[in-house]
Amino acid sequence: MQGELLREGQSRSPREDQRSPREDQRSPKERLRPERLRTDCPVLLSERLVMRAPHEEDIDALAHLANNAKVATMVSRMPHPYTANDAADFVRRTKNGEIGKCVYAITKAENGAFVGCCGVEPHLDGRTVEIGYWLGEPYWNQGFMTEACHALVDMVFRTRQDVDQIDARCRVMNVASRRVIQKCGFQFQGSGLAASLALGSNVPVEWYRLDRKTWMSLRSWGSVL
Repeated sequence: MQGELLREGQSRSPREDQRSPREDQRSPKERLRPERLRTDCPVLLSERLVMRAPHEEDIDALAHLANNAKVATMVSRMPHPYTANDAADFVRRTKNGEIGKCVYAITKAENGAFVGCCGVEPHLDGRTVEIGYWLGEPYWNQGFMTEACHALVDMVFRTRQDVDQIDARCRVMNVASRRVIQKCGFQFQGSGLAASLALGSNVPVEWYRLDRKTWMSLRSWGSVL
């Protein structure tokens, strides 16, 4: 998984930990320039959610929701226990562009409550990105994650013409995450193993993919619900 993009039940392959040659040619200062990194990461709005950059005001809620074994064991690189220091470090690193290309705090539109995170990370081929997400347990089974993923997928395909396909992964045992992925139109590609920081071992995961042509045929989204 993409670090603290913390897909609910997802993982990443070792090759995704590498930076592209183009990124490596930039100086550290250029790679960590927040305003540059978020220029193509617009605020996303859906019926019930606002998805925007994480900030310091999220730290307490982030630490509270992430400090949950039911969440941590379903993602790849979330430590458990998860402390306020971990949350503060996460916010700092997202600002510095150290985690993923676009990292979003998922918040409720009605009151601004922080409910989870999601994000996008590019693959080395330049044509593929991978989405990741996690949601706090009090907000499970309310359709929030599917709503957030729809908005994230739409943003990627509408704003990044070079992207041909989006990947997503989930733990084999994570039925809820698999359902989110399938409801967004992703198709099963294969299975394998991925590391879990919280468990200290490898866990079985499934890999799914959504290509641009399929997304265009499902843009109403109602056809995949």
